[in-house]
Amino acid sequence: MALESRYLAVVRTLTERLPEHLEWALTGSTAFALQGVPVEPNDVDVQTTEDGAYGIADRFPESVVDPVPFEEGDRIRSHFGALERRGVRVEIMGAVQKRDADGTWELPVDVAAHRTFAMADGTRVPVLSLEYEAKAYERLGRSERAKLLCEYAETDSA
Repeated sequence: MALESRYLAVVRTLTERLPEHLEWALTGSTAFALQGVPVEPNDVDVQTTEDGAYGIADRFPESVVDPVPFEEGDRIRSHFGALERRGVRVEIMGAVQKRDADGTWELPVDVAAHRTFAMADGTRVPVLSLEYEAKAYERLGRSERAKLLCEYAETDSA
């Protein structure tokens, strides 16, 4: 499934304006679509480190709609903020942690360890691997999405 042009433009802008040393990757529906999963994105999600979340917001000051504070929910916490570019919401999540069944928080996601690359209209884009994403969705209790990602992860690696 091809991404709409406005999503491609936002993805291209991110890859052009974010420095190579910054640990970041697309996640969620846009990353899935770039890896061949038949989903329709409604935003662009970026996972990064704590410093990366603030760094991304700093690189797009004209686009910040939600500044990046630390936020904690029942099952997930991160440095979370959002941009809006070309009518597309870009959600920034830094140092994402999930709560384990025993109530403790796991270490922040190591984006670089789970990152792979996809092509978007000739642009090399960092994305979290479908294998990693499937495991993350399963841990959050979203088994249907995890199953779909597993199917495409297997197809991709075949």
